[in-house]
Amino acid sequence: GIESTMPDAEIVLASASQSRADLLEGAGLEVLIHPANIDEAVIKNECRQRDKDVATTAAQLAREKSEKISNLFPDAFVIGADQMLDCGGEWLDKPVDMAAAVKSLRFLRGRTHELVTSVSIMRSGREQWCFTDRAKLVMRDFSDEFLETYLHRVGEAVLSSVGAYQLEGLGAQLFERIDGDYFTILGLPLLPVLGYLRDEGALSV
Repeated sequence: GIESTMPDAEIVLASASQSRADLLEGAGLEVLIHPANIDEAVIKNECRQRDKDVATTAAQLAREKSEKISNLFPDAFVIGADQMLDCGGEWLDKPVDMAAAVKSLRFLRGRTHELVTSVSIMRSGREQWCFTDRAKLVMRDFSDEFLETYLHRVGEAVLSSVGAYQLEGLGAQLFERIDGDYFTILGLPLLPVLGYLRDEGALSV
């Protein structure tokens, strides 16, 4: 593996997202996974009531996650991240079941939506760095038959992502065009995160 210049600088991911863990580990980082388990629905509802936009809401969710876990690992770089999907002012959540996945994909079909991904890095309970990125995705006008086949082949894996698709797999076939950073779409703006950790001496340069 890649030698760290600061071996005592632990990196903790405050997220249960497998794709985020895969991105960090794939880039050669040793990461401790410690999901924050915050009540996202409550925070989203509060933000909606206060007329906060989707980017502000995603940033707040990321911050709440990193802050909660930073209290447990004060010396570590704690990464909290959140992704939200906005389609014409409608915020879509992860589907709770396959019926909800069908509904989400029918809603997004033939339309453009935006993924907003925010990351917050805490150390000693203080936010050291935050970053929010956006990507626009155009979903093609696929047939009901394709939708049925897609969900049959992918199965319950679609329940782990907002919008019920996974771009790194069969979900690529749902799209006509994408404008934005690939890593941001997968749930973590990886290159800026790596840049920050290098600047802080947590990764070798």
